[in-house]
Amino acid sequence: MAPEYAMEGLYSIKSDVFSFGVLLLEILSGRRNTSFHITDCALSLVAYAWQLWNEGKALDLVDPCLGDSCHPNEVLRCIQIGLLCVQEDALLRPTMSSVVLMLKSETQSLSQPERPAFITSRYTSHQEIIVVNSCSVNEITVSDFLPR
Repeated sequence: MAPEYAMEGLYSIKSDVFSFGVLLLEILSGRRNTSFHITDCALSLVAYAWQLWNEGKALDLVDPCLGDSCHPNEVLRCIQIGLLCVQEDALLRPTMSSVVLMLKSETQSLSQPERPAFITSRYTSHQEIIVVNSCSVNEITVSDFLPR
């Protein structure tokens, strides 16, 4: 879910771009974003993809079942497109027509993705729980319902 929709209830065509980016990363990794638990430092597939991208190890994201069926440069390009789609600022996300062009053309240059939405850390190196932007330590949220 796009951060502007989750946090403020604002929906736009860029919300669909965000969802497409998550879907693209799910396809490449063979993992679902909703049940992602590969590291103690990444809350989501998007956070993990961003971490690997920054470390220069983005190919570690790829599902081993894909094996040698994909060229590494094509996979890296798709990961980069996925990360461009999930940027926190909706204005920085490409339009879907731009995404289609990026996927079709290997010659079109891509910008470097900015920090995606919802990148927080769940654990320290000592496995202690860290609460980031949360109201509760026991993974229960307290919601106040207010009129719009």
